[in-house]
Amino acid sequence: MTAKQKKPSGLGRGLGSILPDIDIDAAQGNTMAAAISEVPLEKVVANPYQPRKEFDEEALEELAQSVRQQGIITPVTVRRMPDGTYQLIAGERRTRAARRAGLTEIPAYIRVATDMQMMEMALVENIQRSDLGAIEVALAYKALIEECQLTHDQLSDRVGKNRSTITNYLRLLNLPAETQLALNGNRISMAHARALASVEDTALHLELLHTIVSRHLSVHQAEQLIKNAKTKPASKVKHRGELPEAHSEAQSRLKNRLQSAVEIKRSQRGKGSLTIHFNSDSDFERILALLENGGK
Repeated sequence: MTAKQKKPSGLGRGLGSILPDIDIDAAQGNTMAAAISEVPLEKVVANPYQPRKEFDEEALEELAQSVRQQGIITPVTVRRMPDGTYQLIAGERRTRAARRAGLTEIPAYIRVATDMQMMEMALVENIQRSDLGAIEVALAYKALIEECQLTHDQLSDRVGKNRSTITNYLRLLNLPAETQLALNGNRISMAHARALASVEDTALHLELLHTIVSRHLSVHQAEQLIKNAKTKPASKVKHRGELPEAHSEAQSRLKNRLQSAVEIKRSQRGKGSLTIHFNSDSDFERILALLENGGK
């Protein structure tokens, strides 16, 4: 179906008249060029840099119902690939809702962008969303710093956040896997996690985490608990066997390589377990692909 043919539009009411189709082919030589058009939903493919791992089904259905009534108010952002597909840069929730609503096309800003530009646009756009989890935001910050080679100050300018805010998020990735999972599952808040980050002893850290979760302690109560625990004589603190340096370094490398929480447990006799956590089926497939390809 061409742009000249009459068809039910996925655009919001009245939006089509002020956003006419533009020939994207004329802009292929400019990496910052953009055009707007309606693209077939069947040709829209997922964004490999999407930091969001889970999507609320009820919220998606509500959005789909809105799309059935009003259409897509805000176009998604895509880039056209050599094979004719359109890779999402931003707007995965809108795309999923459009499919549920039965649309066959979706209005899209078509950007001409390199892989690096696409990653940066996708991550920055997603970071601005209020419903992105703290660990997801932290991983997105980490990806921007490492893949786009940004300093903390440059990242601060890109995302409009204070440098201290970015540093606090990045510190979350140094927390034990169990604490990260508790934060990701909303069993503790980011303020709880920041308080726990001051406890470097892993055994004590996890003991305090379990107490905070089981007793549903407020942030103030948790901070007081942590303060009291840190002032106890060292002899009264229970110590479990710490990981040997080689195992600890391997755990850190795996966490960075897989961009997911990894936990290694080891007994004094050398027996143990390696646990890799994932947040959804798609996240599982991503990790599995990395493992099968040697982490490349």
